[in-house]
Amino acid sequence: MLKLSRQIVKYRIPILILGLVLLIPATAGYLHTKVNYDILYYLPDNIETMQGQDILLNDFGKGAYALLIVEDMDDIHAARLKEKVEAVDHVADVVWYDSILDDNIPQSMLPDEIYQVFHSDQATLMAIFFDGGTSETSTMDAIDQIRDITGETCFLSSMSAIVTDTKHLVDEQLFWYVSIAVVLSAIVLALTMDSWMAPVLFLLTIGMSIIYNLGTNFIQGEISFVTMSLTAVLQLAVTMDYSIFLWDSYREQRSKLADKNEAMAHSIAETAVSVAGSSLTTIAGFIALCFMTFTLGRDLGIVMAKGVVLGVICCITLLPSMILLFDGLIQKLHHRPLNIKGEKLSAFIVKHHWIMLFVSMLLWIPAIIGYNKIDVYYNLDSSLPGYLPSIQANEELEKNFSMNTIHLVLADADLPEKDVRNMLSEMEQVDGVEFALSTASLIPSDIPGEFLPDSMTGTLKSGGRQLMLISSEYKVATDEVNRQIDQLGTILKSYDESAMLIGEAPCTKDLIDITDHDFQVVSAVSIIAIFLLICFVLRSFSLPILLVSVIELAIYVNMSIAYYTHTTLPFIASIVIGTIQLGATVDYAILMTNRYQLERANGKDKTEAVKIALSSSLPSIVTSALGFFAATIGVGLYSDVDLIGSLCLLMSRGALISMVLVLILLPSLLLLFDPIIQKTSFRHY
Repeated sequence: MLKLSRQIVKYRIPILILGLVLLIPATAGYLHTKVNYDILYYLPDNIETMQGQDILLNDFGKGAYALLIVEDMDDIHAARLKEKVEAVDHVADVVWYDSILDDNIPQSMLPDEIYQVFHSDQATLMAIFFDGGTSETSTMDAIDQIRDITGETCFLSSMSAIVTDTKHLVDEQLFWYVSIAVVLSAIVLALTMDSWMAPVLFLLTIGMSIIYNLGTNFIQGEISFVTMSLTAVLQLAVTMDYSIFLWDSYREQRSKLADKNEAMAHSIAETAVSVAGSSLTTIAGFIALCFMTFTLGRDLGIVMAKGVVLGVICCITLLPSMILLFDGLIQKLHHRPLNIKGEKLSAFIVKHHWIMLFVSMLLWIPAIIGYNKIDVYYNLDSSLPGYLPSIQANEELEKNFSMNTIHLVLADADLPEKDVRNMLSEMEQVDGVEFALSTASLIPSDIPGEFLPDSMTGTLKSGGRQLMLISSEYKVATDEVNRQIDQLGTILKSYDESAMLIGEAPCTKDLIDITDHDFQVVSAVSIIAIFLLICFVLRSFSLPILLVSVIELAIYVNMSIAYYTHTTLPFIASIVIGTIQLGATVDYAILMTNRYQLERANGKDKTEAVKIALSSSLPSIVTSALGFFAATIGVGLYSDVDLIGSLCLLMSRGALISMVLVLILLPSLLLLFDPIIQKTSFRHY
């Protein structure tokens, strides 16, 4: 490793030039990577709801739909507006009451209940179908055009409208996410480093690694907006330590060696070994997300694992090159850093370790209770601010039509008309169903179906299937709508075994079932993987149990705070936070334990070994945790997308909680279990 390190130092200028040149294709890759803003897109392809979405798109040419609420407009002007909307690119169909009967049948023959579906006292309702998927660019562009045409008195409600607003909001705030994280991280680094120039070089190096990571996402084709929003912030938070390790090692080597190049070569060799071990637990945490059936986890896991690897590479190549290049400026901008001393605190904690242990153990009770009772939400609109047009449209839909969501039924086109009418009649008796429509129910039973215009027949029948609409007054992801979906599914299957119930609410119900299972899998995989890694790194069978237990308590405390503060979390938080917090902060515990093992191997008694381990590792642990906190807290407080804000707040809080418990609980456990640790560990010093 030292030979390779000397080559890195020797060719530092070409390495730096290559690093700058690589920013060009990386930037191009970043700009050409598609971002997906639809959470439900990441459901597995083999479930019925997703298969139904494919049938809807392939057979009916309809991938997404929206409901247009038009307030205070008479039928004549509404009809003109409908024509304008139909002319928008990628609008497949617009269904209104005037779409239903052929021109030679008077509108007065339309059943009253059907007319009332499209009319309330103050508003008119139109159903719009698009020829693209929910999150396709063409659909979002069409949403924007429809909003321009319809004006402020019209509201567009749909998952596509929510996705479009999410895109605009995230695109608007993404720059500020990164800026806030960089500024707050720079403040922490400036206070804890001994040169004002060091934070600049750190952030430049990490920034380049982030651009490489974002650019190589082009290989995947597209990434989620969640991944896109978190990548820069999270990569900055979890890889900042590597730069600090190199810097501390370089300063130490400079005090021993007169030649700065040789000092840097030794620093690179030393840092590469320590960073490789440290990064493995973080990578393992992210890789565990890839075991989720809900593939958003795989999306985030792959990108972030890749980001950690790139962060390590840049730390031992680009950062040394920059430090050597700007060595003179670094010396000129030297200052006295914030001095974090651990001797007094270490002595206090060791002296009162039984109290620390008792208090920490008591935390398990409220932590477990709160952890098991946290409330989560699954519908995306709950994560968005109320001022967005799509959220306002949902409120208008509920106010004017007592409607919150639409279910779609795909049934056999040859299902007898009598059976269709009976089935829909049964469905309308289910609690919360406002209406159920098909070609059979759009006109009175005494009028032949041939009187429906071809355009309407083509809209609702295609590819051997027919499309039906069911309106629900229940909101997506509620217990009420999930019971309703089960009841509707039972009725549907009794008439047609091959029929499918699809739409936002059925997809979200599948999301709930799938992520409940994913949570168990990801937690188990991350704990087992990190447990085995710690076994390998520390060469001990007992220490991994203690270290993982400390961080797991920190995770439970972190998540339980949401329950005690009456905070509802996005569903993804309960899955990914535990994995990320475990992988990223168990390093604090490994750092202290490693030093404890060294001191015990050198003949120190357990009390002295723990005291030295705690006092020596405390500054690094505090600096690391504060850096993680700084990189995430600002985004958590600023973001208007609760899905992003909640994740960042949980990560920032988790870093501090892990830090505190490692500093007060881990020393107590090391003292208590020292005899067992010595018998179940292999010395490697």
